[in-house]
Amino acid sequence: MHKWIMSGVFFAACALAIVLMFTLPGKEEVAEEAKPTMPEVTLDAGQAEALVKANCISCHGDQLQGGVGPALANIGSQDDLEKIYSTIVKGKGGGMPSFKGKLQDEEIANIAMWLSEKK
Repeated sequence: MHKWIMSGVFFAACALAIVLMFTLPGKEEVAEEAKPTMPEVTLDAGQAEALVKANCISCHGDQLQGGVGPALANIGSQDDLEKIYSTIVKGKGGGMPSFKGKLQDEEIANIAMWLSEKK
């Protein structure tokens, strides 16, 4: 009798595993869902610079030369606009905080556009 119960549990576990294999999203789908969508904005360099001075210089330096955080003076030659936007929205590792909720999406997009031109 004990063998029949164990066989039933094993069969149920295998069936559940097969169902989950075909219904759970793959790595690519999860990565695409986690990627924030940047809103359409027109670059306002003055506003972007003011936002950076108010929110970023304590870690990235007043000339974006780096400090606690990495240098951003040439970040546009290293990362594309979408990656910069995503990093500001989601944060990065233990050091870079997320600015989602602290800044509006349009402000973050404006900063990302401004930084992407730093080459």
